[in-house]
Amino acid sequence: MAPAQPFDKLLEIVGEANFHQDEGALTRFLEEPRGLYKKGAQCAVTPTSVKMVQKVMQFAYQNEIAVVPQSGNTGLVGGQVPATGKEIILSLSKLRQVREVDTSTNVMTLEAGITVLEAQKHAEEADRLFPLSLGSEGSCQIGGILSTNAGGTAVLAYGNSRDLCMGVEAVLADGRLYKGLSKLRKDNTGYDLKDLLVGAEGTLGIITAASMKMFPRPRAFETALLNIASPQVGVEVFEIVRKRAGNRLTSFELLPTIGMDLQLKHELITRDPRAKDAPTNWHILLELSLFEGDEDGALLGVLEELAEKELVADASLCNSLGDRQLMWLMRENYAECQNREAQSIKHDISVAIRDIPTLMDEVDAAAERIVPGIRPIAFGHMGDGNIHYDFLAPEGFEGDFKAFAPEIHKATYEILAKLNGSISAEHGIGQMKADLLAQKKDPTALDMMKSIKLALDPKNILNPGKILRS
Repeated sequence: MAPAQPFDKLLEIVGEANFHQDEGALTRFLEEPRGLYKKGAQCAVTPTSVKMVQKVMQFAYQNEIAVVPQSGNTGLVGGQVPATGKEIILSLSKLRQVREVDTSTNVMTLEAGITVLEAQKHAEEADRLFPLSLGSEGSCQIGGILSTNAGGTAVLAYGNSRDLCMGVEAVLADGRLYKGLSKLRKDNTGYDLKDLLVGAEGTLGIITAASMKMFPRPRAFETALLNIASPQVGVEVFEIVRKRAGNRLTSFELLPTIGMDLQLKHELITRDPRAKDAPTNWHILLELSLFEGDEDGALLGVLEELAEKELVADASLCNSLGDRQLMWLMRENYAECQNREAQSIKHDISVAIRDIPTLMDEVDAAAERIVPGIRPIAFGHMGDGNIHYDFLAPEGFEGDFKAFAPEIHKATYEILAKLNGSISAEHGIGQMKADLLAQKKDPTALDMMKSIKLALDPKNILNPGKILRS
């Protein structure tokens, strides 16, 4: 089917193999993981080079056509799909070069279409570690994780995507190329433009490549699943483990037992990883990374101290690679078990670590008042204050549970504001939270953001409707 004007020019720029306009071909670009946003698009293009991305943006700028940048299409807040149906989608999935792996500076330069899992493997081949790890790592891509400033399970030790990024290359709204790739740890030459683009969700520029940090590879991991009485105990355990293990503590995840019960019910895991002698409603999944010079058994000493202080009822310590894989599979399945069980209402929020117990007490109570019998599933990255605060419909519930979402959101965010927390910890703003951001963000900060947007994208063609409402 011949493209409608003016898209014949766009077809000429990218070639027939990289131009997608019929409904069937567009489906994979439009279907996002949660199925919440169902707008169409005028077309999708898959450029094969940075120069081609520049030409697409020059075309879009001249014709004032909105562009939605997209990488792996794994985002959870609608930032990577159209908001109006009038946009074109620009997928970075074919930008897949590894430009450099420099072990002297521990930096690798990757194009935007390389997946996080592939980045991990490239680092491993160089006997290095790329520490970013998250459930969608097999499909999420470098451009997307930087655009959303994704976190994951190792933020505690290594930081989020922004912390792992040394520099970016990006195409601006008018097609100019920002050449900001860097391997320098120190470069004090004015504004940090990289940090403007990272986390901007494609509203200020389209990241086409990035310089990403690598680290020494651990020689071993020590992993355990602890049975604890409450989130407050989890905070106390964290303080002790962090003091004892220092930077060797790379993950510290808070997990309610309901999530493991549901995984066993729906056969997402083949056996129960929990210690059974002293069952509890809460667990901590923690992991230490050991390097050359570190003695084996560091975790055992920590667990002995926790037991002496009666903070841990029981623990399951990994004795094999299979044990470790099972525990991390269980952690990754916390979202999927909800999908299989019932309708859910979700939040991605953060508070200071010490405030997590207060947050949970107050939000659970508020949600119970709204929907008696509601099932909280609050889990996630306790070590950096990021909690995925989800709710399942009560058992046997009939009707539209998600109709209660506005009331539950309102109660949750009011409590969060009182605790000076964040409405988005690692998933971004996208379409889902743009109105909420306008309500909750400091007005001066919003004005500054709008000024930056106007300066870099005066025609508002880069991912409009995301983060900032016009």
